[in-house]
Amino acid sequence: MELRIFTEPQQGATYDDLLAVARTAETEGYGAFFRSDHYLAMGDGHGLPGPTDAWTTLAGLARETSRIRLGTLVTSATFRHPGPLAVTVAGVDQMSGGRVELGLGAGWFEGEHTAYGIPFGTLGERFDRLTDQLAILTGMWATPTQKTFSYAGRAHEVVDSPALTKPVQESLPIIIGGRGKKRTPALAARYAHEFNVPFSDLATTRETFDRVRAACESAERDPATMQWSAAQVLCVGADDAEVARRAASIGREPDELRENGVAGTPEQAVERLRAYADAGCDRVYLQVLDLGDLDHLRLVAAEVMPHV
Repeated sequence: MELRIFTEPQQGATYDDLLAVARTAETEGYGAFFRSDHYLAMGDGHGLPGPTDAWTTLAGLARETSRIRLGTLVTSATFRHPGPLAVTVAGVDQMSGGRVELGLGAGWFEGEHTAYGIPFGTLGERFDRLTDQLAILTGMWATPTQKTFSYAGRAHEVVDSPALTKPVQESLPIIIGGRGKKRTPALAARYAHEFNVPFSDLATTRETFDRVRAACESAERDPATMQWSAAQVLCVGADDAEVARRAASIGREPDELRENGVAGTPEQAVERLRAYADAGCDRVYLQVLDLGDLDHLRLVAAEVMPHV
């Protein structure tokens, strides 16, 4: 199983905070550094000093790291027009030497749209935008140089685009996730390299994977061509006292984290991750909420990663 680091900068982080985490993740052998794409803090977080743009951040990290893969979990289809997003992601892929992955979703957090002047729309309208963005992104990137690309969808239309810039990767990985029962599995079967189930128990994760596998089979796609992943909050300590300290630093309770995340001693974390591997996960995104605690990443790399 591959372990990846996942951060939530909207809760309060500077670019330098993210750079320190990304460099530590790279040094310690994690498979990727991912960040959320949000403009507003959630829950009780104040979000100071304010949000950092996901793709601006990843562009910087692309030049300040060398091996680790980089991506979003997930970019909202409401935030950016599809053509400019295609240019941005391809450009960051070039800057990284071909290490970028794009998680893309329909968007769900209405408050951040209101706070930053972004049209939100109904759930159906958001899924229409997501559908068109997936078609346009993949279509533009696949269009041969010196050819043009056109597309007419419900939310977006592209006419005679030169379809530039191109990514370094021949097929830049796209991640789709969620627990939707119809449109999400169908879109994943058509466009996704990876399907992610966020913050769910084992039974829900298995059921969701099964729906996406069924959608793949209906689309005459081999489910074995899909990568399968989960996202889980991380809180691991060398002993119970360290677990309690790390839980307190993120405003959570140790027992709740053990039930709902990858938490506890290294042995307990290994047991949890192996259970997700048995449920079909190829990789797990470990949500790190205290970005100043780099020893947390080092502990997991030393005491958990070798055993999963």
